[in-house]
Amino acid sequence: MPPTSERRVVAVIPARGGSKGVPAKNLAAVGGVPLVARAVRECLAARQVTDVVVSTDDAGIAAAALGAGAEVVQRPADIAGDTATSEAAVLHALDAFEARHQTTAEVVLLVQCTSPFLVREDVEGVVEAIVADGADSALTVAPFHGFVWRDGADDGDFAEPALAATAGAASGPAAGPADTPAGPADTPVVQVADSTTASRGYGVNHDKSFRPRRQDRPQDLLETGAVYGMRVDGFRTARHRFFGRSALVRTDPARVLEIDDPHDLARARALAGLLDAHRPGALPTREDIDAVVIDFDGTQTDDRVLIDSSGREIVAVHRGDGLGIAALRRSGLTLLILSTEQNPVVAARARKLGIPVLHGIDRKDLALKQWCDEQGIAPERVLYVGNDVNDLSCFDMVGWPVAVATAHDVVRGAARAVTSTPGGHGAIREVATWLLGKDLS
Repeated sequence: MPPTSERRVVAVIPARGGSKGVPAKNLAAVGGVPLVARAVRECLAARQVTDVVVSTDDAGIAAAALGAGAEVVQRPADIAGDTATSEAAVLHALDAFEARHQTTAEVVLLVQCTSPFLVREDVEGVVEAIVADGADSALTVAPFHGFVWRDGADDGDFAEPALAATAGAASGPAAGPADTPAGPADTPVVQVADSTTASRGYGVNHDKSFRPRRQDRPQDLLETGAVYGMRVDGFRTARHRFFGRSALVRTDPARVLEIDDPHDLARARALAGLLDAHRPGALPTREDIDAVVIDFDGTQTDDRVLIDSSGREIVAVHRGDGLGIAALRRSGLTLLILSTEQNPVVAARARKLGIPVLHGIDRKDLALKQWCDEQGIAPERVLYVGNDVNDLSCFDMVGWPVAVATAHDVVRGAARAVTSTPGGHGAIREVATWLLGKDLS
C-alpha cells in the first residue's frame, strides 16, 4: 500500500456481470486477455495511479481482476442493474476503498474496460490534466472530422433551428445506461422519426447548405468513453463527472472503439494483433514462461500437404524453426509438440528436434492439462503456438496464446500475441527471438 502521505489517485473500473448485447462481455478476450484484465493492466502501468479497484457483482470478473493485480469491491444489486449509472458505481467503490484503507483519495478515475485499446498514456494524460494543469475534471477525446446528421420531422428547412436546442444532447458514450457515461438530467430528448414516416435530415455540426473543407472547419472532438478523471471533493458534490473546468485529453483516433455488440467485439479481436503489437509488454519474455507447446500443421508447416503416388504425405518445414527450437531447448524451457494428426511426419520431426510429441489427440486441451500436471508446470506459465480453431481450447488454458500470422481470423483474435511470420516460414523462430533475443544464444 502506498504511504499515507502520497497523493491517492484511484482508478475505478466498473464491470458488471450482466450484459445483454455481449454475454459476459467484460470477460471476453481481446488479444488473448479478458477486457477487464486489459484495463487493469494499463491502469497499473500508468504513472501516478496508486490504486486500481474493480467494482463488480460477478465472481468471474472479480477473479480475473484479482489475477490482474486489482482490488475488488463487491457492487450491491441496487446499483448493478441496467439503469444504474457508472457514477453510482464509482462513488460506492470510492467509499469502500477509503473505508478499507482509512485514507482519502484526491483524484478518482472512471475507466471503462469496454474500450479495449485504452493505453496507459491516456490514463496518465487524464491524471496530469487534473494534478498538474489544475482541471476539475478531464476526459479522453479523439479528433473527429465527420459531418453529423440527425433525422428530424418533415418540416422543411425549419428543422435546422432545432440544432440550437439539441446540439448538447447526450449521444454516444455520454448517454448510455449502466457502465456507460450518463448525461445530466436536463438533457433534451430528441424524437427521431421511424423509417416509415417522411422525414428530412439536418446537419448537427454543420450547415447543410455550406460544406467547408476539413481544414476550414473548427476541429470537432469525439468523447472516447475510455477514461474520465475527477477531483474527488468536486465529484462528491456534483455527483457527475463533468463539473468545473473539464480538460480534453486527446488520444489516437485509431484506438477508439467501444464494445457494445458482437460486431464490435469481432472488430476488436481482428485489430488486436495490429494495435497491441508494439505496446510495452505485448510480447512475452523468457521470464514470463516455463514451457512452449507448439502445434504442427499450419504452425510448423504452411498447412499444405503433398501426396505421392503411393499415398505418402509430404510436408515442408523451415530450418529457421529448427534453429529456434534448439535455442529454446538450450535455454531450459520445457518443450512439446501437440497435434491432432496421427502422422509419422509429426513423430519424425519431433525426433529430429529432440523434443517430445503428443499426436493423434482428439481433445488437445485435456492432453495439455494432463501434460502440465505431469510436468508440474502452471498453465499460466505456458506459451502455446497454434493456427486453427482446434487450438482455441488450449488458448483458453494458457497464459500466452500465440497465433501465427496465417492463423484463422478467430484464432488471431483470441491470441495474446501474433507473429508477423506465416506458419511454416519461420514463425517459431520469431517466437524464439521474442523470448531469447535475436542472437538465440
